[in-house]
Amino acid sequence: MHVFVLLFNPGTDNEGLHTLQVGEHNLVLMFEDEDDATRYALLLEAQDFPAPSVEEIEQEEIEEFCQSTGYICQIVPSGFVPQTDAERLLIVPPEKNVDATDWRPEGEAAEVEEATMPESDLDSIRRRLEGLL
Repeated sequence: MHVFVLLFNPGTDNEGLHTLQVGEHNLVLMFEDEDDATRYALLLEAQDFPAPSVEEIEQEEIEEFCQSTGYICQIVPSGFVPQTDAERLLIVPPEKNVDATDWRPEGEAAEVEEATMPESDLDSIRRRLEGLL
């Protein structure tokens, strides 16, 4: 079965999957209906969050990803009507967003970490590279 998820920078090395932080867990929403996913994405954007892309994907693929990362996935059925405040998060994003993300908005410069390597290791690598010439 296909579901719709929210991705940031899809198809790039900087791709990010939208999750909700619920307690100590990350929750991935899988929408049955594309319109529901689009509405949720627009609500995120209205909260000054970078605009996510609605992407169709196999439900099994998302479930396998969540299992491998320790995330929880939740299907949001078409026509879902929440009965509790917790269920309300499935159709309306929380008012507060996480300040730091694991991904960067597209076009934002990546911070380059300076590698530290002992000088003796660098000399050894230089000698091997020079030997190839």
